[in-house]
Amino acid sequence: MPLFYGTQISSRLMLGTAQYPSPAVLADAFRRSGAGIATVSVRREAGGEQAGQDFWALIQDLGVAILPNTAGCHTVREAVTTAQMARELFDTNWIKLEVIGHADTLQPDPFGLVEAAAQLTADGFEVFPYCTEDLVLCERLVEVGCEVLMPWGAPIGTGLGLNNVYGLRSLRAHFPDLPLVVDAGLGLPSQAAHAIELGYDAVLLNTAVAKAGDPAAMAQGFAQAVEAGALAAKADPMDPRDMAAPSTPVLGKAFL
Repeated sequence: MPLFYGTQISSRLMLGTAQYPSPAVLADAFRRSGAGIATVSVRREAGGEQAGQDFWALIQDLGVAILPNTAGCHTVREAVTTAQMARELFDTNWIKLEVIGHADTLQPDPFGLVEAAAQLTADGFEVFPYCTEDLVLCERLVEVGCEVLMPWGAPIGTGLGLNNVYGLRSLRAHFPDLPLVVDAGLGLPSQAAHAIELGYDAVLLNTAVAKAGDPAAMAQGFAQAVEAGALAAKADPMDPRDMAAPSTPVLGKAFL
């Protein structure tokens, strides 16, 4: 099971907490999924409204680890300030760092991401950076102290799956011992299984579950998919080949 900054998590599935049709549906999805980590938006909790307090109580009742995020931040200053608020609010050094660089694709700003990660790790944070699969960017994030990387599968909320399997595979090969999480872009459990089969330690998703017709059933489907992917990865899959090969021995075949 994944080990993030010295903390072992009970599941390879991490879920977001936004866009669910109701708190009850959210809670049911988490229970059916067995997810070990919930990401929460600091802005949602910092409003000081009663709804926010009720939401926080619900999340605490789930008994999962909390990973606050800096969703919606577009500058280093915004992200660092939000992270500092999160530490006070949730009493954790964990922070999922988002520094969005493009409004349409929600692609991370690589320069701002590295700068913010450097400031936060120097301040004692344990940073989970939402990044792309760009190898150079990931090397810089590791150099400034990140011990987990969270490359996207596809742009947030698209459900497109793993857009760059080659890049994700290369990243896994380059960092064989670093915890890696595919974050964003997944729409189907089969895509989550593929990520785990590539050797990724976990997946993080939100919209695919929250916007499903039956979020709890979809959450359970993703949970089973990541377990299937882990079994497949451990089982040493066969290498693909271009030429067909008979699976039945030809010895003893009748000659007509």
